[in-house]
Amino acid sequence: MTARSEVTSVAQSSMARPAPAPESVHWGLDEGTVFLNHGSFGATPVRVLAAQRWWQERMERDPVEFVLHEVEPALDRVRAVLGAFVGAHADDLALIPNATTGVNTVLANLRFQAGDELLTTSQAYNACNNALRFTAERYGAVVTCANVPFPLQEPQQVVNAVMAAVTPRTRLFLLDHVTSPTGVVLPIETLVPLLESRGIAVLVDGAHAPGMVPLNLNELGASYYTGNCHKWLCTPKGSAFLHVRRDLQANFRPLVISHGANAVRTDRSRFRIEFDWTGTMDPTPFLVIPDALQFLGSLQAGGIAEHMRIIRERALQGRHILAQALNIDMPAPDSMIGTLAAFPLPDDPGEPSDHPLYLSQLQLQLKREFGIQIPIIPWPRHPRRLVRYAVQRYNSLEQLVYLAHALTAVC
Repeated sequence: MTARSEVTSVAQSSMARPAPAPESVHWGLDEGTVFLNHGSFGATPVRVLAAQRWWQERMERDPVEFVLHEVEPALDRVRAVLGAFVGAHADDLALIPNATTGVNTVLANLRFQAGDELLTTSQAYNACNNALRFTAERYGAVVTCANVPFPLQEPQQVVNAVMAAVTPRTRLFLLDHVTSPTGVVLPIETLVPLLESRGIAVLVDGAHAPGMVPLNLNELGASYYTGNCHKWLCTPKGSAFLHVRRDLQANFRPLVISHGANAVRTDRSRFRIEFDWTGTMDPTPFLVIPDALQFLGSLQAGGIAEHMRIIRERALQGRHILAQALNIDMPAPDSMIGTLAAFPLPDDPGEPSDHPLYLSQLQLQLKREFGIQIPIIPWPRHPRRLVRYAVQRYNSLEQLVYLAHALTAVC
């Protein structure tokens, strides 16, 4: 049976609230919720949480000994494992709480002149756009926007839109690897060298990329790349990284200036010394990054690469289900989809939401009446809207069929 016929067969099955995938036993998610929103804040497996608790208990047995003597070598090991996974040298990685912090850290280290242009796209993440505007206002610079369409038919549309927005005054390009509202994987392998060769620094917001798409940061060559581990790598909340190209690390500082600023050590770089200690914090979300990678790789023969292939295939099957149910064309080609996928919905006739996290009435209704946890996103602004689902190993194809049924019932 082909993948498409399997999808059709499942779509004709019962519409009772479906069970998750068998792998859901490894997560502690509410059994009464159809959780299709891994993309917002992730979900951490029980085994990884247990590993985190082990580290927390070890720390609390003697916090002074742990912080002064054990954390540094432990974090060195974490960066070595993470660096191997993302294709980066361990010493070029800084461990930070989230990708938004990474974007803010880069912007705080850059200097601009009045009239300089900071380029972004129409699909950039709102929080990072806010940081970009804040920085522009500080220097009298200007934020410019490349209008990336959605729906779209091919990656070249993105390249054309970006290059059309570049001017001689463009100094920085904030580029999403995977867009948050539309779930599109942008052609960064094409855009990064095009922009960097023109002397334009590229800051890649890869919040969703680690664990969703393959990474090789050394080959990519972007000036800066930041990504979350607590999304698709399923680590505890508050674990991310910032990659700074080696030639840009001199005088590059963390947001919080601490003891490392006047440290006399010479056994490691100033970049390493300052970023490794920015004050007292809980390091355990970082310390279990290797555990999370090992766990995801253990779910099947073939390791984590096979895990990534499985969840992407499930997401692509779900696209056929929703496109058929909503009677619309695919809003992007399969080649530009990872494990997030978004579809346009009929316009919302009600009032726009004033909720700080944009919880629409439809989003609340889907949770209340169907038990579905999923975001409904204004696109590009109210009353237009998207539904965006995210697939992880705990999600079954039947859950995506159920989503299609719920959307056709309420829309």
